[in-house]
Amino acid sequence: MENYLIAMAVSAGIYALMALGVNVMWGFAGMVNLGLIGFFAVGAYATALLTKAGFAIPIGIAAAAISAAIVGVVVSLVTVRLRGDYLAIVTLGFAETIRIVASNAIWLTNGTDGISGIPGPYRGALSPEAFNLLYLGVVAVMVAIVYACMERLRASPFGRVLRAIRDDEQVAAVAGKHVTLFKVKAFAIGSAALGVAGALYAHYTSYIAPEIFVPLFTLYIKLALLVGGLGNNRGAIVGAFAVVMLLEASRFAIPLVPGITPVQGAAMREFLVAVLLIVVLRYRPAGLVPERLVRLPVPPHQPTA
Repeated sequence: MENYLIAMAVSAGIYALMALGVNVMWGFAGMVNLGLIGFFAVGAYATALLTKAGFAIPIGIAAAAISAAIVGVVVSLVTVRLRGDYLAIVTLGFAETIRIVASNAIWLTNGTDGISGIPGPYRGALSPEAFNLLYLGVVAVMVAIVYACMERLRASPFGRVLRAIRDDEQVAAVAGKHVTLFKVKAFAIGSAALGVAGALYAHYTSYIAPEIFVPLFTLYIKLALLVGGLGNNRGAIVGAFAVVMLLEASRFAIPLVPGITPVQGAAMREFLVAVLLIVVLRYRPAGLVPERLVRLPVPPHQPTA
């Protein structure tokens, strides 16, 4: 039971990293990205290929962040003029393209058989229990580092410009801000966090395959942001842990329902996720930890002589 709880905490930490990355693009800049699992996959494959070739794990994780950021820049340059549903559809297509390429590029990704034997830190030298605890510490440190960086970004002039673009892109442009450049930077930063999450996932499970990177993963992270609080980094972490707790709790609760098949149980779990989203949007539309907007005092009107 202890190992199971630790594994769930690791999964929640990886979800939190993804939520923090998406929060930069969606929560700060207002760009709806439904292709986040594609950047997650890029990071996972980048570190898997490098570490399998003999490179150290930290180098693989750094390469995952850089690779995902570069792909994010390319995608953002293609989609920067798209808004709302159009951007969401194109990014969703990008994620599916990555999955299909990974399925067919046998020479690089081993196709649908996937890549196994991805090294983890001290995996062979530690017992499974000790390895899980060590990896939980690694994930916790990474979440803390990324959270601190995102909080610094949120409070910086760069973060304020992103929120201005989110609220009214034309006003930000009139104020002299290079909207396209800021969007590209936001996409790159968010994609880097997603790449790191993908790398941590690969080193933890030691196996990746194209069927892992499905669009449903994206919906879970979107749900985490909506539940936690869009635009709030603390809300992203809270929402990620809440979603993992819901998914795992339903895994034990569904079998208690009489007369239900395993297939129906899996469908009911997804139904519970949808119900949670509806309830949150109905009673807490700003999330459990809503974004705090700083309202500047308006100077009193000075009558002219």
